[in-house]
Amino acid sequence: MNARAGLSGVLIVAGLLACPSVAHADPFTFTLLPASGEVSGLPGATIGWGYELTNTSLTDWLVLSSLNEDPIVNATPDSSLFDFPILAPGETRSVAYDPATLSGLFQLTWDALAPEGFINTGLFVLSAEFWDADPFAGGSFLAFADDQSAAYKASVASVPEPTSLLLMMIGVTCGSLYVRRRRLPVPDRA
Repeated sequence: MNARAGLSGVLIVAGLLACPSVAHADPFTFTLLPASGEVSGLPGATIGWGYELTNTSLTDWLVLSSLNEDPIVNATPDSSLFDFPILAPGETRSVAYDPATLSGLFQLTWDALAPEGFINTGLFVLSAEFWDADPFAGGSFLAFADDQSAAYKASVASVPEPTSLLLMMIGVTCGSLYVRRRRLPVPDRA
């Protein structure tokens, strides 16, 4: 039995050495913009996140392959902004969220009836691969990178109450009238 156990151990080690690795030692970094991961907007508004990615490998190219997010409620999610960049060794890319140019990582549009103060929290998870050169210039796949994640928090902002808004407008109007009245010259009472 000892000879058999020894032979099977040798075969297992030989098999592991012959198989290519499934994860690459060089990680990449992933950060949301804003770095806190927190965004908010009124019901019906579209809000989103940008990203910063760094390929920490000094020799291999990083090819982003998928973006996943935890479930989003009371909103319509949209991951179509993400451009799945290819990063050269040591390269960093920062892309701010901009709804006008449809750039960034991810956006969502709150439902018109989303409850005030409602919050979605979760993780964005990016998957990637390492290549020995630019994949569009003859590079070859090396290994899968370890997935990287970033925590997000999206909240529905409070809508000011009409009476509060009215009181604030009255206060501003009265304040400006007071300042204006103090600037007027005082007539002589002689």
